[in-house]
Order: sequence, then structure tokens, then C-alpha cells
Amino acid sequence: MAGRILIVDDVATNRIVMKVKLSAARYDVVCASSGIEALEVARAGGIDIVIMDMVMPGLNGAETCRALRADPATTAIPVILVTAVDDAEARMAGLSSGADDFLSKPVDEIALLARVRSLLRSRDEEREYEARGALLEMTGGGFGESAQAGFATRPVPAEGRIALIGGPDAGWLLRQRDRLRPLFRETVAVIGRDAALALDRGDAPDLFLIDADMGARNDGLRLMSELRSRHATRHAAFIVLLPAGDSERAATALDLGASDVSYHPFSIDEIAMRVRTQLARKRRADRMRDTLDTGLKLAVIDPLTGLHNRRYGLHHLERVALRCQAQGIRAGVILMDIDHFKQVNDTHGHPAGDRVLSQIARVLSESLRGEDLVCRIGGEEFLAVLPDAGVEQVRAVAERLRQTIADTRVRLPDGRELSVTMSLGVAMLADRENAGTEVMDRVDRALYAAKNDGRNRVIAAE
Repeated sequence: MAGRILIVDDVATNRIVMKVKLSAARYDVVCASSGIEALEVARAGGIDIVIMDMVMPGLNGAETCRALRADPATTAIPVILVTAVDDAEARMAGLSSGADDFLSKPVDEIALLARVRSLLRSRDEEREYEARGALLEMTGGGFGESAQAGFATRPVPAEGRIALIGGPDAGWLLRQRDRLRPLFRETVAVIGRDAALALDRGDAPDLFLIDADMGARNDGLRLMSELRSRHATRHAAFIVLLPAGDSERAATALDLGASDVSYHPFSIDEIAMRVRTQLARKRRADRMRDTLDTGLKLAVIDPLTGLHNRRYGLHHLERVALRCQAQGIRAGVILMDIDHFKQVNDTHGHPAGDRVLSQIARVLSESLRGEDLVCRIGGEEFLAVLPDAGVEQVRAVAERLRQTIADTRVRLPDGRELSVTMSLGVAMLADRENAGTEVMDRVDRALYAAKNDGRNRVIAAE
């Protein structure tokens, strides 16, 4: 089954008709005869969408929708309200309760199924982000405040942006802009097709309100499809404006990626409500993506130095080893350890030690090629992987790193300067099975030899 849908209607005949339509499209359908029953079923879990009659005894559709939105267990479930009363007041009451859409009886089957598909896609995306976040938690990504402290978060703009794109009637667009501006704290602007296609991620609007036909029939649909495919605008919300009663193209718009559709002539209050709903959903999705991005960084990045961590470094080493076997290239490995680092912490304090680690990480990153990888694999140990490099080149790089670190002066918080040295082991990846594990054993022994031989030196593995 493609999704589990809860139908709520106090009239049995209406429930049966709706169930037949949805079951024919291979959806799993359950029914409830009242708002109270609907809340119980939804709270039990497993519901993907609620389709609910607006007028019912007891809790009506709008009241039930508000209760769903107020409960953390059901707040994200999409809701479609259905009513026989098709007027602006009824639509506003339904949309203001938190419903995702408002359909009038008799329900157009094409429009209904398109809306269901659209909402299911959005719900599946949210669940996928939730599942990935949970997996990262389980595997050590972690989202705690202490873990996140080392990462700079993406700045949140003070206000969002809404873009109107329409046809050649610039006066109509400007009037709609002026009517919407007092209703939002977001910036509302009119832009053209070419300007929309030229947007980059930094100035992309949160929401596009696009006329389906712009200059010619379906121009707006083609533009929306193009914007959906671009990195800068793919996560924006899109509301498409259509001629009254054009349910077939409404279905096409939703299947192409529209977040919502509305029809001419429209009420500005209704459009404003639909815009607010889509902005809220878009921002919730943005937060989930940001949380996931942070989790992914925490899983592979060391927050103190900004370098990749041991997990990523060893995985990258295995990939380079496979490439060496497949392509016959050579690659070197350098294992580095700060000499007497415990004395730095004991003498100057851990903040000084952190500053030393951060500055050495920066120096190492700036001293290597773009295709090289340097990571912090634990404590004061660093690992560099140098693909497409011969043994003499790797030894020369290691010696240059040793000298650069020895010449570096670290300014402490109290203004004093501190210098440190590093011992380095060098080894080359061998063309054999388990090459990554094997080279780590050899380079570790080389580093140990450098430590035993007086520190601040480079030793190559046999």
C-alpha cells in the first residue's frame, strides 16, 4: 500500500464513497465517524493523511484539526478538510485551523488523488529526515549542545522572502504584492522569469507564487519544474495559481512539485493563509535538514579543529587503497604526534592545549594539496593521506610539515607564545588485501620509532 489514510465523516455513505475512491488507488484506508474517534485513531499511530468532513456533530472538522495540531504526536499529519459549503468563510475557517487543503463536495477525484500524492511525498521526506537523524544518534553522530558547540550554524535570515511571478500584466502583479505586504513580515517582491532562474542559494525566496500561464499557457508550470530542479531553489515552496475549476492542471502542478494550488479569482486572505501554511512547512523542513547536516558533520568532523575525524579518515584511507589497487597508482600515509603535548596541558592549561591543536590543524591543512586529506584521529595525533605520490615525495612533505610546525608560534590567551614539535611516521600503501589496515600498523611503528629516536623527526617505515 502507498499510504494509510484516515477518513472522518459522520455520514456512512460519504465514508464508503471516499474509501472506494482511495482503495482503488491502492491506499490503505481506515474510517472514523467522529472527531473524537479520529483523534484516538491518529494518536495510535500509523496514519499518513487525514481526510475529514468539515461539518460533524460534536467536534467539527476545524476543531478536530486544531486538536491534531496541538498534540506533538499528531501535529505533522497532513489534513484535508472537505465540505459541502464552498464559500470564503468556510475555507478560511478550515485553513486557519491548520488544514493543508480544503476541498468542496462533490470532491473531484483527480484533484483529491493529486493532493494525496503531494502530501504523502512531503510526509515521506519528513520521515526520512527523522529516520536519518535517529540513525546518526545511534551511530554516534549526536546532537547534544556540547557536541555542536564547535560548529558554526548557518545564519538564520531576519525575515523570509516571498516572490510573485506572473504574466505581462505588471499592474496586476504589483497590486497583489501591495495587498500581501501588510499581511507578512516577510519581504514580498515581484520578479521575472530570468531573475528567478538566475537566483543563487543566498538570495532564493522561501516561497514562489506563480501564475500557471504567465505569458503563454503552462509557462508557469514549466518554470516551476525548472526551479524545482535547481540547487538554489529546489527546497522553496511553490503555490501555483490556475483558472477556476482547472482541476486537471492542478493535479499536474502538484505532481510536478507544487506545494499548493489556488484558483483565480482568489481571496487575498485565503492566499495569505495558504502562504503561511507553506512557509511553516518549509521552515520545519529546513530545520530538519539543518539538524541532519549538523549530525552528519558531527559524525565525521572533529569540532575542535574542523578536520575530519578518525572515522572518516580511516574510511577515506580504505577508499584510496582500493583506488591504488584498481588504477595502479601510489599513495603515502603520514602519522603525526605532537611531542610532549601532556606538558602543554599540565603547564598552560587545557585552553592552551586546544589552541595548539587548532593552530596545528590549520597549518597542516594549509601545507597540503587539495587532493590530500588530513584528519585528527585522536588526542594529539593527526593522519595525512597523500594519493598520487611517490615515496620520496611523501618523505619530503613529511619533513616540510615537521619543519613548518617547529617554526610555528602559538599565541596563548595570556599573550605568551608557545612552540611545539611533532614526530612523524611515513609509510606507503601496498598493493595487497587489507592495505589500509596494514599501512596503519607500519606507519604506527614508524611513528613510535621517531618518538624513541629523540622526537621532532621523520622516520619512514621499512
